[in-house]
Amino acid sequence: MKTIKIKLIALLALIAFVSISCNNDDDDSSQQPQTIVSIAKANPNLTSLVAALEKADLATTLNTSGSYTVFAPNNTAFSAFLTANGYANLNAVPVPALKEILLNHVLITKVKSTEIETGYVKTLAKGSASSSNTLSMYLEKGSGVDINGGKTNGGATVTTADVEASNGIIHIVDGVIGLPTIVNHAVANKNFTTLVAALTFNPSSGFAGILSGTASSPFTVFAPTNAAFTSFLTETGFSGLAAIPANVLETTLKYHVVAGANVQSTTLTNGQVVSTFAGQNFTIGLTGGAKITDVSDRVSNIVATDVQCANGIIHVIDKVLLPNF
Repeated sequence: MKTIKIKLIALLALIAFVSISCNNDDDDSSQQPQTIVSIAKANPNLTSLVAALEKADLATTLNTSGSYTVFAPNNTAFSAFLTANGYANLNAVPVPALKEILLNHVLITKVKSTEIETGYVKTLAKGSASSSNTLSMYLEKGSGVDINGGKTNGGATVTTADVEASNGIIHIVDGVIGLPTIVNHAVANKNFTTLVAALTFNPSSGFAGILSGTASSPFTVFAPTNAAFTSFLTETGFSGLAAIPANVLETTLKYHVVAGANVQSTTLTNGQVVSTFAGQNFTIGLTGGAKITDVSDRVSNIVATDVQCANGIIHVIDKVLLPNF
C-alpha cells in the first residue's frame, strides 16, 4: 500500500511539472517580440503610420523577417505634416510621394539608441536627384537623438527609443521626416554653420532658395567646413562675412556648386576638369587622396563624400575654393 502511495505522489508531481512547463512555454511565446507592423497596430498613437504604410503597400515589407530600424512618426506628427503640405487627409497624399517619405524613415539595419553616433546613415528613400543612391539621414546624438536637424528643419526628434520588434527596432519620433534638400542637410550639421550663414547672408541673391529647390538641379556641392571658412577669412584678410563684398561672396559660393549633375565620388577621375555654377572651372586630383585645385592653384582636400540629398549631393572639403574676380 505504501508503494502505491509513493507512485501516486510521483505521478502527481510529474503531471504538475509538465503543466508548469507548458504554462512557462506559453508565457515565453507570448513575450516574444512582434513585428514592427504588429507593434504599430497595437499602439493607439501610431494609427496614422499604420494607415500610411498600408496605403503605400509597405506594411507587408515591415511585417516580414528582416533587420530594420524604423523612425515612427506619431499621429500628431502626421497631422502636422498633412496641414503643412495642404493635404485634407492621408488619402490625398499621392502614393509615390507617400512611399518615398515613409522609406525615408527606414534603415536597412537594426540600430539601437545606444549604438547611434552623430553622423550620416542611409535610408531606403530616393529623391529626384538620383535613381540609385538612396538619401542620407543625419543623426545627432546628444541628450537625445535629433534627425536631420529636428522638426524646424524638416526632421524630427526621438521621443521613445528602442521598441524591440522581431524584425528590427522602432524609435518613435515627433515629426514626419521630409526628403532633405542640400540646405536641409547643411543646416542639420553644425560643422556647416558658417556655410549656412554665407548662403543666407544676402537674401537678395536667392542662392539658399536655389539650393532648396529643383530648378537647375540636381546640384553637386563641395561644402567647406567651419574651420575652412575661418582659414579663408584669415587668408583673405576679411574680418567676417559682413566684410566680404556681396558679389565676391556670391561668386565664391557658386564656385562650390555644379548645376545639373549629381556627381558621386565614384565617378570622379584624376585630372577631371569641373565646370561650376560660377562659370569657372577647377580640377580634381586623386593622387594621395581626393582633392581639388582651384583657379588660384590652391588645393583643398575632399574629406567626406556622398551625402545624398533629394535635389543633389554634398562632398565636404577642408578649404574654401577661391575663384577669379
